[in-house]
Amino acid sequence: MELISSAYDLLIGYIVPFLFVLTIVVFFHELGHFLVARWCGVNVDAFSVGFGREIFGWNDSKGTRWKLSMIPLGGYVKFAGDENAASAPDRERVAAMSDAERAGAFVAKPVWQRAAVVAAGPIANFILAIVIFAAIFMAFGKIVTSPVVETVQPGSAAEAGGLLPEDLILSVDGREIATFSDLQRIVSVSADVPLLLEVERGTSVVTLTVTPQYRELTDRFGNVQRLGLLGVSRSPKPEDLIQQTYGPVEAVAEGTHETIYIAGRTLDYLWGVLSGREAADQLGGPIRVAQVSGQVATQGIIPLLSLAAVLSISIGLLNLMPIPMLDGGHLVYYFAEAVRGKPLSEGVQDIGFRIGIGIVLLLMVFATWNDVMHLTKL
Repeated sequence: MELISSAYDLLIGYIVPFLFVLTIVVFFHELGHFLVARWCGVNVDAFSVGFGREIFGWNDSKGTRWKLSMIPLGGYVKFAGDENAASAPDRERVAAMSDAERAGAFVAKPVWQRAAVVAAGPIANFILAIVIFAAIFMAFGKIVTSPVVETVQPGSAAEAGGLLPEDLILSVDGREIATFSDLQRIVSVSADVPLLLEVERGTSVVTLTVTPQYRELTDRFGNVQRLGLLGVSRSPKPEDLIQQTYGPVEAVAEGTHETIYIAGRTLDYLWGVLSGREAADQLGGPIRVAQVSGQVATQGIIPLLSLAAVLSISIGLLNLMPIPMLDGGHLVYYFAEAVRGKPLSEGVQDIGFRIGIGIVLLLMVFATWNDVMHLTKL
């Protein structure tokens, strides 16, 4: 009975939330490819959520096979003329097509249409994130705190920089600060970087230079975050709490702002890894996503949808990496074709796909290794 209970807890606590989040993100990514392909007159052979053996599916009126497959770790849209799910062209099949069939093949479309179809997947991920955030903001609004300092920790960066209780932060490096969260977002990515603060103190405005300290924080689930800290707390006074509400237009604008922020933070972290400024152990794979999904699911459906939005942004950015086999690699090929006036040779493209597969496999192994190491530390 204990084994059955543990399996049930694993299924409900981790696997179901993970599949919920991943399926939403994958479906909309592939739907972006699918809709633009249909708009461009490309015949679509299959639309699959998951890989491997089909569990169930159906054919639509235009001959596309919609299916749910056994391995739920991604998905694909297979166009007419494709050899596989990575959209590598099946040249023998295309050569054997009639003129009418070739007109609907992906490989026969103009380069701008092929680029539009490929770019539509990541773009759909960003749109999904904006829609999720906008829906949450419109339905629930946000409670924010004025950027007023309540306390200053002894020995902190704030104390060293001259911040005092009841200071009101006006700007950081010339960027206006409207809420305490605005301050946190800048500080968290600025460890060991001097920041110029404009502070309202009483009836005067003073300028301070504060350098956030690099710290590791562990949340209640055992996840470690590395970020910059000032060492100040926000004001809990009712007059410093602001309930923000959003109409449809404002919600979309705020959702767009949130999406851009998360994308920028992700790219900054990846650049930090490449430059040696950040540790690569925060890169995670399916195991970490499943773990975080289960943790977030305990807090309710809204945090889980927010996680789906964040994951959608990450997958959109990942697919735009210029690696053959990913969408970004295809876009590099199409850019070269547009510049040269003809496609790259079949040999060059084949070599690129093989290199791309190798890079993707290495990234998967590395991310899974990080996941395992993370679990052993819990």
